[in-house]
Amino acid sequence: MTPIDRARLAAMPLFAGVDAAALEEIVAAARTTRYAKDATVFAQEEEAHSFFVLLEGRLRVTKLTPDGQQVVVRFVSASDLFGIAPAVGRTTYPATASAIVDSIAAAWPTIAWPRLLSLNPAFAANALQTVGGRLQDAHTRVVELATEPVEQRIAHALLRLAERSGRAGAGGVEIDFPLSRQDVAEMTGSTLHTVSRILSAWARDGVVASGRRRISVRDRAALSRIARGAG
Repeated sequence: MTPIDRARLAAMPLFAGVDAAALEEIVAAARTTRYAKDATVFAQEEEAHSFFVLLEGRLRVTKLTPDGQQVVVRFVSASDLFGIAPAVGRTTYPATASAIVDSIAAAWPTIAWPRLLSLNPAFAANALQTVGGRLQDAHTRVVELATEPVEQRIAHALLRLAERSGRAGAGGVEIDFPLSRQDVAEMTGSTLHTVSRILSAWARDGVVASGRRRISVRDRAALSRIARGAG
C-alpha cells in the first residue's frame, strides 16, 4: 500500500472542481497497489470489486471474443479512470486490464461508487464525461472496422495514439509506451502479418519508424492522408 498524494489527485482532470472536504473523503476511501510489468489488474468476467484511477504507468485493456479472438480495447494512461463497471450497469469487468510497464493505481471498492458520485457534482460530471468519451471512441472504431480498409484503420489508430501518448523527438512523434505490431493488429481487426507488411512499407517511405515494441510517426501529414483514404 502506497499513500495517495492528495495534491496529485486534485490536479487530475477527473477531480477538477471537487471541493476540499469531498476530496478528503475520496482519498480516505482509496487504497493503492503497485503492479509489475505484465501483471493483471483485473480479468474479464471477474467480479467487479473495485474501480480505479491510474497514478503511474500504462495499462492495456483487452477483450476475448466468444470465438477466442483477443481485441485491444484501449490503453490506459496516468490520470485515467478505469474498471468502472458500475457506471455501465455491470457487476463483472467486461475486459482484462494488465500492466504494460510497472504501474501504480488507486482503487475504491465498487460499493463506494454511488457515494462518490453523490459526494460532489463535479466528480459525477467528470466521471460521466469520461464514460461518454469512451463510448464515442468505441463508436468511432466500430464505424472504422465496418467501412474502412485496413491501411486506414491502422493509420487512424496510430494517429490517435500519437495525439494522446506522443512524445516529440528528432525522429518524429514517438508513442511513449511499448507497442507491438500484435497490439496494433488487435486494435484494428487485422493480422500480425498484415500489420508488419504495412508498417514495413510505411517505414521505407519515411511515414513511420518501427522498432522492437516502439513506433514513431515521422510524417504526420502523410499518415493523415492515408487515414483519409487519400494516401
